[in-house]
Amino acid sequence: MSTVPGKPLQYKLIATDLDGTLLRSDGTVSQRTREALAAATAAGAAHIVVTGRAVPWTRHILDDLDYRGLAVCGQGAQVYHAGEHRLLTSVTLDRQLAGLALSKIEAEVGPLALAASRDGLDGEVLVGPGYRVHEGPLPVVAFDQVGELWSAPLNKVYIQHPELGDDDLARIARQVVGSLVDVVMAGEGVVELLPLGLSKATGLSLAARRLGCRKTDTIAFGDMPNDIPMFAWAEHGVAMANAHDELKAVAHEITASNDDDGIAVVLEQLLGL
Repeated sequence: MSTVPGKPLQYKLIATDLDGTLLRSDGTVSQRTREALAAATAAGAAHIVVTGRAVPWTRHILDDLDYRGLAVCGQGAQVYHAGEHRLLTSVTLDRQLAGLALSKIEAEVGPLALAASRDGLDGEVLVGPGYRVHEGPLPVVAFDQVGELWSAPLNKVYIQHPELGDDDLARIARQVVGSLVDVVMAGEGVVELLPLGLSKATGLSLAARRLGCRKTDTIAFGDMPNDIPMFAWAEHGVAMANAHDELKAVAHEITASNDDDGIAVVLEQLLGL
């Protein structure tokens, strides 16, 4: 494939989620997608990663891509300058509110398995008893007592239930504590409690302003319900074929799956490649 654009790109900002979107199921970014993004960059667009992962769980992927620009991490909580390895903004979860929210959810559904992401460039991911962690190369720190969660600033708390599915758990939690914290379903086994009002759109709007871009300049790619605010903010939202039905319902377009280079399919068409 030629990486020389055949026509100008109508979008100045390309926002891509990571898991299930930019990353294939094996955790890699295909050569075709790399070339399509390079062609878009050559045509004058900026590529920005917008992920639910906090910076410590994102940095190695950005480094592998030789990504030097801004990234929105932690569901919008962190704007990270990859080239300078520096946090530009960071929003933390009120730990007192989070503790209250957890107690209210557990009063409704019973005991939860918990994990949490600590704030900062090197923030640890804490994992409690019974919490199912996706296998991968990144370390986690085990804890036994819930009180250990609140010993340092957090970006988010993860919750799992032994019987309820992710969608049901997120729906119930939202009904019970939606006035205290935001609740998002970000992937299989990943239901998160976030600062109220925080979303990928929050972080993306901040990063876009720094890049001199507007919402009308932006095309966004995603696969999960936590991408819905980003699609609402962007001019054009593209859901992957493997996306959750809730995201597909609000997408402007549905492309091929993450394993079939869905981002590249759209960009190649827009660039006339």
